Amino acid sequence: MAALLESAWQYLITNFSDFQLACIGSFIIHESVFFLSGLPFILLERAGWLSKYKIQAKNNSPAAQGKCISRLLLYHFGVNLPVMLVSYPVFKRMGMRSTLPLPSWKVVFGQIIFYFIIEDFVFYWGHRILHTKWLYKNVHSVHHEYATPFGLTSEYAHPAEILFLGFATIIGPALTGPHLFTLWLWMVVRVLETVEAHCGYDFPWSPSNFIPLYGGAYFHDYHHRLLYTKSGNYSSTFTYMDWIFGTDKGFRNLEAIKKAEN
Repeated sequence: MAALLESAWQYLITNFSDFQLACIGSFIIHESVFFLSGLPFILLERAGWLSKYKIQAKNNSPAAQGKCISRLLLYHFGVNLPVMLVSYPVFKRMGMRSTLPLPSWKVVFGQIIFYFIIEDFVFYWGHRILHTKWLYKNVHSVHHEYATPFGLTSEYAHPAEILFLGFATIIGPALTGPHLFTLWLWMVVRVLETVEAHCGYDFPWSPSNFIPLYGGAYFHDYHHRLLYTKSGNYSSTFTYMDWIFGTDKGFRNLEAIKKAEN
């Protein structure tokens, strides 16, 4: 497996420049993973399949779904891609490389765990700040246009928020100067996590049912249902920041009431 992976990587670095792989390659991977993982939830919602696992009974109209997709394409090409192009020299200066040998899995997993820790901390405070009155009204309310989220709404946001919270995702890699392979894997994991958190379904196989402190769709859906002043549940992937600062009390109280009623 390792030999096959290194052979494939050798092909990439032989046929494409470092800039092409880090910028265009990263963009293609992001778009592919994001839309391939997010589009199925639109189909599920329209067809009514697996509705017993849907968290909210309400559905989004095809027009609302279409608006989300068109805006996402605009933001991805107008904001995400230029940011990748501009940030390339910064990552190179911080030590990012694409040459062989590939890093060991021990190094890859260690760095990704570090990225999750950093991202959770920075995202929590950035997200919480976005829920202050002025920033919510002028910036973050765009993301909350969808009170019933579906996978693709995870990246539906004001361009300023894309830049603001995107910093939380790239700060970890910027600090460590990772191999491009590690950066790609981190991007894939992060995209899959945020799509799942916004999918609107609480499946028995959802990661939150197996991984301690993992937020997931059920935890984050509560955040979208409530008014901005009362929402809480600001965490990104793991919920410990909300627990430490008590911003998940409303959610936990509601869960306690539901259990008592049952």
